Amino acid sequence: MSADPIPEREPPAASSDGRSRSLLRRIRNLDALDELPGRYRLQVLSGLLDETLKLANYSAVTHLIIAVAVTGFFWDSAPRAYLLGLLAFVAVVIAATIYTNRLYQRTYAEAGSEAGVTRGYRVAGILSLALGLAWATMPIVLFAPATSDERLLVVGISAGLISDAYVVGPLLSVSYLFAVPLIIGCFAGLARSGEPIALSIALVLLVYACFVGLSVSRMSRLSRRRILDRVRVEDQSETIGLLLNEFEENASDWLWETDEAGRFQHVSGRMAEALGCTIEVLQQSSFEILLATQAGAQAEADRAADLLEHLRLGRPFRECPVAIRTAAGPRWLRLTGKPFLDPRGGLAGFRGVGSDITQSREAEAHIARLATRDSLTGLSNRVMFHEAASAACAVPGPATEPGSAAGGPHLSLLYLDLDGFKTVNDTVGHGAGDALLCQVAERLAAAAGEAGHVFRLGGDEFAVLHRGRGEADAERLAGTIVAALGEPYLIEGVRAEIGVSVGIARHPQDATDPEDLLRKADLALYGAKEAGKGRWRRFDRNLEMRVQRWRELDGAMRAGLANGEMELHYQPLVRLDDGAVIGCEALLRWTRPGHGPVSPGEIIPIAESTGFVITIGRWALRRACAEALGWPAAMRVAVNISSVHFRLPDFFGDVEAVLGETGLAPERLEIEITESIFLDNTPHVLGNLRALRALGVRIALDDFGTGYSSLRYLTQFPVDKIKIDRAFVRDLSSRPECLTVIKAIMVIASDLGIDVTVEGVETDQQAELLRARRCNSAQGFLYSPACPPREVSRLIERIPRSFERGRRVLQAAG
Repeated sequence: MSADPIPEREPPAASSDGRSRSLLRRIRNLDALDELPGRYRLQVLSGLLDETLKLANYSAVTHLIIAVAVTGFFWDSAPRAYLLGLLAFVAVVIAATIYTNRLYQRTYAEAGSEAGVTRGYRVAGILSLALGLAWATMPIVLFAPATSDERLLVVGISAGLISDAYVVGPLLSVSYLFAVPLIIGCFAGLARSGEPIALSIALVLLVYACFVGLSVSRMSRLSRRRILDRVRVEDQSETIGLLLNEFEENASDWLWETDEAGRFQHVSGRMAEALGCTIEVLQQSSFEILLATQAGAQAEADRAADLLEHLRLGRPFRECPVAIRTAAGPRWLRLTGKPFLDPRGGLAGFRGVGSDITQSREAEAHIARLATRDSLTGLSNRVMFHEAASAACAVPGPATEPGSAAGGPHLSLLYLDLDGFKTVNDTVGHGAGDALLCQVAERLAAAAGEAGHVFRLGGDEFAVLHRGRGEADAERLAGTIVAALGEPYLIEGVRAEIGVSVGIARHPQDATDPEDLLRKADLALYGAKEAGKGRWRRFDRNLEMRVQRWRELDGAMRAGLANGEMELHYQPLVRLDDGAVIGCEALLRWTRPGHGPVSPGEIIPIAESTGFVITIGRWALRRACAEALGWPAAMRVAVNISSVHFRLPDFFGDVEAVLGETGLAPERLEIEITESIFLDNTPHVLGNLRALRALGVRIALDDFGTGYSSLRYLTQFPVDKIKIDRAFVRDLSSRPECLTVIKAIMVIASDLGIDVTVEGVETDQQAELLRARRCNSAQGFLYSPACPPREVSRLIERIPRSFERGRRVLQAAG
C-alpha cells in the first residue's frame, strides 16, 4: 500500500512540470516570426535583440541603484540578511547582464548568426526571469511588516520596476519574463498583509499591470513592423544598387545626380569619359557650368535653355538634347531627370539618366546632308532649294522701284536648263553625261560666287538664288553663266559643246513665295528657249499669256468634266510569261468641243496647280472601278493618283467609299504614284499609304528609276509594284547597261517581294529580253495604245494570240 501514493503523486508533479515547460515555451513563442521569409526572420530577430541590448546597460545600472536604495531604506526595519541577499543577487544578475551584453556586441558586432541570436534570446530571457524573481520577493517580504510610509515606498518601487518592461519591450518574451513574476509577487505581498486596503491596491495594480502588458505588447508589434520595414528597405536598396551597378557597367546610358544647388553628387565614369574630364573634376561642376560652354555652332536642336529652366523650377524633363563643348570637340548629350525631395518637402536635387548621342547626331546630320545634296554634283538638291527659297522669300525685299539699285539686297531666281545636253548624253553616253554635269556644276559655282546659291533641281535643270545690289547684278550673272557654260568641255578626251537658257524672276516684284517665284522663272526660261536658246530672259507680263491659257483650260476642264467631255481610256498590262492581260491602266482623255483633243500633259499640271486634280482624281477613280466590274475577276485596274490626294487626311476614306459604292474588290484596284509624293512626306501621306495597303489596295510606284532616291523610297514606304520608266526600254537592244539596270532592279524587287512592270515596250525583241530577265509584266504600243472601255474585251482575247505569234516568230528567227 505504501507504493500506491508514489504513482498518485508523480502524475501531478509531471503535470506541473509539463505546464511550466509549456508556459515557458509559450512565452518564448511570443517573439516567433514564423510568418516571415527566412531571409527576413533572422534580421528582424537580431534587430529586436539589438534594440533591447542598447538600453540593457542603463537599465542594469538603474536596477543596481534601486537595490542599493531599498537596502538603505529598509535597513532598520527589514531583515538585513534578506536585504543583503537581494542586493547581492541583483548585483550578480546585473554584472552578468553587462558582461553578456558586451560579449554579444563584441562577438556579433557586424552580423548576428542564427545560433548567436538564439543564444542571446535565451540568455536575455534567463537574466530577465532571474531579475524578475528577485524583485518579486521584495513586496512579499517588505510590504506586510512595513509602516505606511514604507509601504508607499514598496508600492512606488514595485510600480516603477514593472514599468521597466518598456525598456525590454521590443522583446515581448523578455518583458513578460521580468514583469509577470514581479506582478505576481506584488499580489502575493498584498495578500500576505491581509488588510482591507490591500484589495483596493490589488485592483489598481491589476489595471496598471494590464495597461503595461497591453502597451508593451503593442510597442513590441510596432518595433517588429518598423524593423521589418527597415530590413525590407535595406534589401530592396541592395537589390536596386546591384541593378544600378549592373546598368552602369553594361548599359549605354549612365546615371547622374545633383544636390539642391545643382552640383553633381554622383556621376558615372562613362559620363566623365564622354565629357573628357575626370569624375573628381565633374563632381565640382554643375549643368549650369557645363552648358555655359555649349557648342553654339550646333545649337539648332539644343534645348539647354529648357533644361536649365526645368532645373531651376524643379520640374522633371525627358530626353532633352544639349550640346556641350569639350576638349575633344562638341558633344551631344540626351538627358532625362526627375527631382527628389528632402523630408521637409523641399527640393533636394535631381536624379536622372544620360547618354552620349554624339555619334547618332553626326549620323543624322550626315544623312540630312545627303538628303539635301545632289549625289552626282554635290550641289544642293531640290529639297534644299525649297527650304532655301522659302527662307529667302520670308525676308522682305527692298522697297524700291523696279530697276533701282537703291535699298537692301535684291533676291533673284535664275532658272537654268541646258541646251543640247540630251544630244551629248545620247551620243557619248550616260557616264560622259554625268561627267559633263559635274563640270557644269563647277562652272556654275565659280560664276555665282558668294552671292549665289546653286542648286541642281534634277536632270539638266539648275537654279541659282542670287542676292545683289540691284536687278542688273542678276542680269550680269545670267550673262556670265551663259558665256561660261557655252565654253567647250573635254569629256574623256571628247570635245563637247552645250548651251544654257536662263529665266530670271525677282522677289518680290514678280513673286512673293517660292512656288510662284519658280513658276515665273520657268515662264521666263520658256521665253528664252522660244527666243532661240543660249540666252537669258527676265520675266515680264507678256509671259502671262501662258497663264491666261492655263486659266482658260482650268475653267474649260471644269465645265468639260461636268458635261461629260472627259473619259477614260485603258492601256493593257500584259503578263510576260503567257501574254495574258492581267489589268489595264486608266488614262485620262479630253476632247474639247471646237478645239479637239487636249493633251493630259497640259491638263494635269494645270489641275494640280489649281487643286482641281482632286475632283478629276475622284471622278477617274469612281469611273475606273465601275467600268472594271465588267472585266474578268482576275484583272486589276490601275489609276494614276496625284500626290495632292495623298496630302488629304480623308483620301483613304474616299477610296474606301468608292469601293463600297461600286462593289469592286479592293485587291483589284491598283493606285499608281510617283516619287513626287515622297517630297511631301507628311503624316497624311504615309498614313494613307498604309491604310490603303491594309484595306487590300495595291500601290505601284510609277516612272521608277528617273528620280534620285528611288531605292530609298522602296525601303521606307509601302509599295507592291514598281513600273520601270520607258527610258530604260527605249535603247534596250543597243545599250547593254540598260538591261543590266533592269536586271539589278529585278533582283532588288524580288528580295523585297515587289512586282515589276516595264513601260514603253514596243517590239517583240524587247519583250523577250524582259521576259528572260523575269520581269512580271509589260505595257506599251507593242500590245495596244490606250483604247476606249468598249474595246477592252476585244484586247483581252487578241493580245494573248498576238503574243504567242510574236514568240513563235522570234523562236523561228533565233
